[in-house]
Amino acid sequence: MDFFFQPRSVAVIGATPDQNKGGYSIVKNLLTGFKGLIHPVNPKYKEIEGLKCFPSIREIPQAPDLAIVFVPAPLVPKVVRECAETGVKGAMLESSGFSETGEKGRLLQEELKGIAAATGIRLWGPNCMGLVDVGSRHLFSFVSPAIWDDGLLAGQVSLIVQSGMLSAGFLIDLMTHGQAGVSKVCSIGNRVDVDEVELLEYLLDDPQTGAVGLYLESIPRGRRFALACASAKKPIVVLKGGRSAMGARAALSHTASLSGNGALISGVFKQVGIREASDFKQMVDLARSLAAFPDHGREGGKRVAVLTFTGGAGILSLDFMDSLGLVPADLSPETIKRLEGIFPEWMPAANPVDLWPAVERLGAEQAYHQATLAVLDDPGVDAVLLHTFSGAFHFNFDVAPLARAAEAAGKPMMAWLLGRRGPAKETQETFQAAGVPVFRELYRAVECLAAVLDHRPGRPLPELKADPPRLSNRWKRILARESGVLDEYDSKQILDEAGLPVVEEALAPSALEAGRTAASLGFPVVLKGLAKGRVHKTEAGLVQLGLESEDEAAAAYRRLKAAVGREGRVLVQSQIQGELELMAGFIRDPQFGPCVMCGLGGVLAEVMGRAGFALVPLDEASALELIKGLEIERLLDGFRGRPKVDRKALARILIGLGELGEAQPRIKEIDLNPLIISQGRPVAVDATIVLED
Repeated sequence: MDFFFQPRSVAVIGATPDQNKGGYSIVKNLLTGFKGLIHPVNPKYKEIEGLKCFPSIREIPQAPDLAIVFVPAPLVPKVVRECAETGVKGAMLESSGFSETGEKGRLLQEELKGIAAATGIRLWGPNCMGLVDVGSRHLFSFVSPAIWDDGLLAGQVSLIVQSGMLSAGFLIDLMTHGQAGVSKVCSIGNRVDVDEVELLEYLLDDPQTGAVGLYLESIPRGRRFALACASAKKPIVVLKGGRSAMGARAALSHTASLSGNGALISGVFKQVGIREASDFKQMVDLARSLAAFPDHGREGGKRVAVLTFTGGAGILSLDFMDSLGLVPADLSPETIKRLEGIFPEWMPAANPVDLWPAVERLGAEQAYHQATLAVLDDPGVDAVLLHTFSGAFHFNFDVAPLARAAEAAGKPMMAWLLGRRGPAKETQETFQAAGVPVFRELYRAVECLAAVLDHRPGRPLPELKADPPRLSNRWKRILARESGVLDEYDSKQILDEAGLPVVEEALAPSALEAGRTAASLGFPVVLKGLAKGRVHKTEAGLVQLGLESEDEAAAAYRRLKAAVGREGRVLVQSQIQGELELMAGFIRDPQFGPCVMCGLGGVLAEVMGRAGFALVPLDEASALELIKGLEIERLLDGFRGRPKVDRKALARILIGLGELGEAQPRIKEIDLNPLIISQGRPVAVDATIVLED
């Protein structure tokens, strides 16, 4: 990938002297920062901006490392072929008019994919804004050269953005407002070849990148992406577009329908250490904060000292901290004594530390310095949040020595800033140059501090079990031959052979046998009608609960048999009395591959939607971590006197589901719902296996 980021020579195919066109901006941007050879290509011109212009890529004496292509979409395949034939290693396709425009554009894009596969040339784009590398001053893009006027602020955050114009607009916004510096911005567009996975892997090895932020609308190679994140040593923040549940409406099982609402993405992201963002600026703010303090996440390290100039902001800080899992630090007696030394006699010292009386008494420089150093020295303080103002009240103070003291103490320090526009921007840049992230919104400051203190990197997935669950030849043949939905009985027979706990049950061939089977199982019992392809039996009236005699069981059999018809079957099972209904499942996700799910079960599963997902394979530790992260975790700990759920038994079910799904590639979904908790232990009373068609 180096020829995209550090080429020795670049050809601009579609260059033009017309300052109103992108082909001119690309050349101008290269002239401003790129130190290598620049070759404009356009048969209409002999010279552009003092550079010799070539009629085609073939006429350049030595093949450039990189070609930036900005010609009408129908011409792009021909240009790319010429690049490949002349030895160009990579082409950055910044033209639009491909799959984003419809069928005609899609065919053009498929043609490009075929050229790349046949020739080996690497293609970045199309329909993208290219690359901005601030450290190298490489602006390989048609973004307006006016961006140089405001200065490209270097930082530790690199961005990968699927949308072309969004990356350009976002970059200009960041630069002109001085909000954050960046290292590299990669606009990848339609991703005909180079995608977010390769760029992420490159940036994770890039010494100029401290954290990576990504805006993605889809992740076709989701599993490789997740595995790269799981082993990453740098923080990763992702803003995922297109997370709505609309695609889940046609799903067969509860597991599949729940996966469509973003829960699967969130679960996988959490498992592999990705921090999620919900808007663009939050993505950058989280990334720059984590880049500044990449190693500070640790259990129990969430005690924050707040230094403010106004009591109201201190109160709001505590509210925000409470909502984000942070706690106000209990200041030691030594710290209290040091703070009282800078306050008037009438002013008590407490956290939040209201510095306004000290500022009036000593000035901002002395008040902020002495107070900040005092709380940094306190062993009960894990992080510091500064509130400051710029442009009035003589609030100026040198933050650099405080930043050095915070770094020496190993304690993150961030700032919230108010003030007049000009002075506030200067203060913001000064703080950030000193290594203190600064924010213009108080909640965002607290949110980013919480992200730093809560950050947990992912860990590589465990190895796949060498001895997968073994099934009898009968069930192997069924899994190989059948397609679509297996009925509940067959599904549970397979699960039972795989070692998963299922309710005691039997098929009944007649009303008489239904009564006898019910008696042998012990009352009360449940009868279910099994019809091919039907999953949600309760809604169809195919479940009869609480049957207390052989006669009731026989009568229920006749009703259910009439409902399911000659091809349908009737199942008799013990009625389990439980304390809680959960569900567990397996899904072969098109983006992330095999995953398991756990959440609230029963008929409310889809309504409540409180499910967690994780990639498989799982070990016990990762399965327990999935269970721990559920929103319903409190219910598992014996809510209102109920028995605690055996978490290890539940973890074994999740592990077993993953192993079965991995071992049987034709299994598309497995759904255990409900998974009834009886005396603390889970047992599947209903199950569905869905096979590939």
